[in-house]
Amino acid sequence: MRIDLHAHSNASDGTDSPAELIAAAVAAGLDVVALTDHDTVAGHEEAAAALRALPAGTRLTLVPGAELSCRVEGISMHLLAYLFDPTEPAFAAERELVRTDRFRRGRAVVDKCRALGAPITWEQVQRIAGGGSVGRPHIASALVEAGVVATVSDAFTAEWLANGGRADVPKHETDPFEAVRLVRAAGGVPVFAHPGAVKRGRIVSEQVITELAAAGLGGLEVDHVDHDPATRARLDRLATGLGLFRTGSSDYHGTRKTVALGAFTTEPAAYQALLDQATGAKPITS
Repeated sequence: MRIDLHAHSNASDGTDSPAELIAAAVAAGLDVVALTDHDTVAGHEEAAAALRALPAGTRLTLVPGAELSCRVEGISMHLLAYLFDPTEPAFAAERELVRTDRFRRGRAVVDKCRALGAPITWEQVQRIAGGGSVGRPHIASALVEAGVVATVSDAFTAEWLANGGRADVPKHETDPFEAVRLVRAAGGVPVFAHPGAVKRGRIVSEQVITELAAAGLGGLEVDHVDHDPATRARLDRLATGLGLFRTGSSDYHGTRKTVALGAFTTEPAAYQALLDQATGAKPITS
């Protein structure tokens, strides 16, 4: 089985529509794909409809999920949540709070970029977002359009959009211990996304990960484009020691990033461990 448990659509900061993501998963030869847009489930219905419309004999399973914006000890981190009940009130309210603050933060980041001499506009960023939840990748794309930087990745430096960078603006981020509690209360399974991605900024300590495991964390995303071999080996040992399953995934964003769908995958045993823990929702199979 080829299982990719981290992909984005244009419901957040990917470039593929949810339906296009399903088609891309088929083209990539995946057996399982998870739709994990930032703090939203807005793309789930379209993705499920596209899955059910696939030609007879096409086999693909969709795992509904989301990627949650969290902060602990002053460090931003992301938590992947899988197979939760999207209607559970407390978790739905927290996702809405984060999305609302993304809008405020996006406008403030654009204002900072303009003050720093970047000829971009809020209207331009909204056009790039295409009705999805505005995030820094959309602003990065605007900086590319304006010729300020060459690539989206080049925008995520201290010069511009990196955490603590010149144009960075803090946003509401959920305490990860509260996020784990909310995900579990909604019947979902929480996994720490790219926990060793030092190129994105400061990373949380192994002590925090140990405490999160005790609080109900299910797994660690080990095989990821932002992890070098030494980091993967370290996280693998940590996951084993804490009794967490390990996942691998592309963190696909369409053309906004260069990594291909299915570039990193999850072992079937880890996927089964995720399924065994989930009670809020079920995967959807074509």
